This record gives sequence, C-alpha cells and structure tokens, in this order.
Amino acid sequence: MKRSDVDAMLQTIEEETRFTRGLTGVSSLRPEVLQAMRQVPRKEFVPNFYKAMAYDNTPLPIGNGQTISQPFIVALMTDLLRPDRDKVILEVGTGSGYQAAVLSLLVQQVYSLEIIPALAGVASARLRRLGYQNVEVRQGDGSSGWPEHAPFDGIIVTASAAHIPPALKEQLKPGGRLVIPVGLPAMSQELLVLEKDEQGVISTRQILSVAFVPLTGHGGDNDNEKSEHH
Repeated sequence: MKRSDVDAMLQTIEEETRFTRGLTGVSSLRPEVLQAMRQVPRKEFVPNFYKAMAYDNTPLPIGNGQTISQPFIVALMTDLLRPDRDKVILEVGTGSGYQAAVLSLLVQQVYSLEIIPALAGVASARLRRLGYQNVEVRQGDGSSGWPEHAPFDGIIVTASAAHIPPALKEQLKPGGRLVIPVGLPAMSQELLVLEKDEQGVISTRQILSVAFVPLTGHGGDNDNEKSEHH
C-alpha cells in the first residue's frame, strides 16, 4: 500500500474525530487504534474494481449487496469498545473481515458471526491468508450471539438492530461494553455504547447518528440481515 494513501486516511480519521467530538465525546482516538488502522491493508478487503478507492473515507461495495464501512466509523467503533490485549471480543456482522482484522491487532481473540454464507467463507479465508490467526469466523445468526464462547469482554455490531438483541446483553461480561447501531432502516439510527457494571446493571449512551444496513435473524426484527455499512 502507498504510504501516502494510508497517511491521508489516518489524517481524515483524525479530522473527523475532532469534528464530531461534541457529539461523540471522543476528542482523539487512542494511538494503538490508529496504529491498527495503519497496519491493516484495507485494499485487501475490497474488490479489485474498488482498490483505487480503498483508503478513501467512504463505504465500498463488497458483493452480496453489502459494503465495507468507512474507515472513520471503523476506528471510532473500535475505540469505543476500549480493546485491550487480554480481551475476548464478539463481532456481529463479519462482512469483508476488515473490522475483525483491526480488532485482532488489539485484543486476544475475536469471534465473528456472519449470516450470509458466501461472505462468511470469503472473509474467513481472507483473514487466514493475511495471517490474522486470532479471529474465528462462523456463519450464523449474530443476534443470538455465540453462547459457546460467552461471556465476552466486548461486543461490536456492524448492522443496525431495531432493538438491542437480549442475547447480546446477556453474553456481555460485567465491566464490558457493547457498541451497536440501533434504529430502523430509512429512519434515524443512533450508534450506542452499552456498558454493564460489575453488578450487571446496564447503562446506555448515544454517540452519533449513523446509517447501517439492517440486522435480522432470530432477534433482529428486521427483514434482511446484512453486514457493515455507514
């Protein structure tokens, strides 16, 4: 990848972070998050036709009617999750695998669920090929979580739910964070951070208005679960 392209992407991410800080409460992203964004080659996660735009701050099509999220939203959601080396994270909506790759550099293990079989297979193979060994991808209904590996230190959802799936709240560890867009397609959606304290009490904070494709499955209450998009 061209260093200038990556530098320009990171500069845009930092500018967007400063521009939205009044809404998000995030005035700067943690250095390790920016470093992970620098290290993961976004061009490897987009189709050949879009590689020239790989480092633009925009969502791009990845096939199956889906997109890869814009870099700023990936960076912001990653930062809001507060990843650390000893944490185990659940991702709902693997998509291209890009968000999982970024997280893999910051946490101990990423478990990622994708409801579309073709995307799950391609993303899993891509992540293995690129050497992200601490990511496990499974095809399945993300709204049900991944009970076998629960509870999780953090959960990140890259599709918008009509409401927060109960299974995800249940599978979040005390002290953990859930980052999720909530709202109906074609209507207002809000990126939320849900925190569970050590007594299991949940608090929720609105971060930013966003536009994601819908989450469905057993607990999504939407018509078609799709992967990440902003």
